[in-house]
Amino acid sequence: MPKIGLAFKKMIFVVLAAMLFCGTVSAAEMKYSEAPDLAELVKAGKLPPVEERLPENPVVLEPVEEIGQYGGTWRTALLGGHVVDMHRYQGYENLVRWTPDWNTIMPNVAESWEVNDESTEFTFRLRKGIRWSDGHPFTADDIMFWYEDVFMNEELTPVQGNPWVSGGKPVVVEKIDDFTVTFKFEVPNGMFLMQMADVNCGNPTGFPKHYLSQFHEDYNPDVEQLAKAEGFVNWVQLFEAKGGVYGNDYFRTTGAPTLHAWYLTMAPGEGDASRAIAVRNPYYWKVDTAGNQLPYIDRIVYELPTDTEVLLLQVLGGQIDMLDQYFSTPANKPVVWDNQERGGYRLYTTTATMPNDAAIMLNMTHPDPVKREIFQNKKFRIGLSHAIDREEIIDMVYVGQGTPQQVAPRPESDLYTERMAKQYTEYDVNLANKYLDEAGFAKKDKDGYRLGPDGKRITITFEIDSARPVFVDIAELLRGYWQKVGIDVQTRTMDRSLWEVRVRTNAEHDATIHKFGGGTGAVIYLDPRYFLPMDNNAFYARAWQVWRAMRNDPDMPTAIEPQEPPAEVIRQNELYDELLATGDPAEQKRLMEEILEISADVFYHIGITTEPNGYGIVSNRMRNVPESMPWSWIYPHPAPTNPQLYFFK
Repeated sequence: MPKIGLAFKKMIFVVLAAMLFCGTVSAAEMKYSEAPDLAELVKAGKLPPVEERLPENPVVLEPVEEIGQYGGTWRTALLGGHVVDMHRYQGYENLVRWTPDWNTIMPNVAESWEVNDESTEFTFRLRKGIRWSDGHPFTADDIMFWYEDVFMNEELTPVQGNPWVSGGKPVVVEKIDDFTVTFKFEVPNGMFLMQMADVNCGNPTGFPKHYLSQFHEDYNPDVEQLAKAEGFVNWVQLFEAKGGVYGNDYFRTTGAPTLHAWYLTMAPGEGDASRAIAVRNPYYWKVDTAGNQLPYIDRIVYELPTDTEVLLLQVLGGQIDMLDQYFSTPANKPVVWDNQERGGYRLYTTTATMPNDAAIMLNMTHPDPVKREIFQNKKFRIGLSHAIDREEIIDMVYVGQGTPQQVAPRPESDLYTERMAKQYTEYDVNLANKYLDEAGFAKKDKDGYRLGPDGKRITITFEIDSARPVFVDIAELLRGYWQKVGIDVQTRTMDRSLWEVRVRTNAEHDATIHKFGGGTGAVIYLDPRYFLPMDNNAFYARAWQVWRAMRNDPDMPTAIEPQEPPAEVIRQNELYDELLATGDPAEQKRLMEEILEISADVFYHIGITTEPNGYGIVSNRMRNVPESMPWSWIYPHPAPTNPQLYFFK
């Protein structure tokens, strides 16, 4: 877990990290080798020699087990078209990145950086000689294209957010020379380097100017005609469809050059609807300690099942080479474990990092004023919490793994507090009824269900991502628990894409269950989504989050009507703004402690259990895969463990 200081002073070259995790062999001493298929292209005159395709100082990666061999297809899966997870496999090439052990930040596209004393200016020296996957040079001009033509373009970026806004003003990016850029902020931005290692940073290294400029109105006077000829409403849609947006949609297209180890030749939704395919980038700019250009594996094939049971059968049948999502529930572990020999795989551990394994979120900014009044009633939420038999859920759903806990920092975190973690976790139906009565909902209908302020039965409909069967099971148990105290519960499962729209747009969803967020280490500071409504993952209070965003941009286009939050939530926003602005680790900790104290007072949502360690499967033929890795989106596993080094033996 990250233990690095949050302020970086003067010049930082991260020599130790480079020695530990990038190998100790100097690139200048190496004789480079390449994959046989690339060597054939060189021999045929269709590709430059490997020495000309690598940068002056390529990243040197240290294998976990041994120098690998070229070849093979990595078979994995994305359930329900959840393409954002491609970042975990082939999309993590930021300026800087996490070390494999998640203890610090290491150079990547940038080979070094410099930070001024005030943490307001960050200068990055780019690795000279990196090329895009089509062979075109990557330079500071590509960073400036992202900044001037994408980030500062109001049509492409109507909302400018973290980590690019500090003190209410957007970053200023300046080109120093062809391989040096400086990011300047209005106020100290002590968390910027860690944010740049985060896969969510909106990566400025993902915008090839030479390719994307042909779809941009500032470079192509005929772009509107081109857009209409290709069936788009305007050039903005065309630009985004061609790869000019960094996020979930980035992996929905082919043709855009990339810095990644593999590039898509068939994107999800193109051609065969049941799979997507990525192949080796011949210009990839990393090598192993023997000078072999990476990656070892020829291609990645993503299966695209729509059902968890289908995926489980693929895993058991040995049709998946490595994966730890969607199928890997506690309930499935016994059958997955017992099937190892037949399936030809072994298990690895994913260590817990999140504040809870099931955050139950009522939509406190519900468009319906009656629902909003009910869900914002703290005593109502407390009553529901006491009505949950967490021990039974842990036994039945988690096979006995876990400890009852609210959504709070994990016990191993230096921000852990007993009060926040354990309040209202006692299973007591009488106490639950007492709180629900005191909340003002003592009246019941003829069937024993409590009535809301409008005189109608209180019904909570959970909308659940069908790719998360654990949450479906929990919602069904909640139906019984809450019926005992007079609350009607309904469950509606749906495809991930529809679920995303429902919970992120503040549609009239009543409640959902989810996880992620920071539960320990520096992740609490980077992703405090459950401790205050600070980004669009605040499914419990999206309208409060939009209010926060619109303070700095009143004209921000949004489909969500902002709602001014209560005073204590406003105070949290002020504290988090202070936290983002300071580079002092001690002050950041003090501010986060105050934020957490308020969060405990507000009691935003209801937790079930500490997140147990998880598991994944990896083919016995696939090597250089660690036996354990953190399970997180901030550490977008397995990407920091360097899948470029995985190989089939």
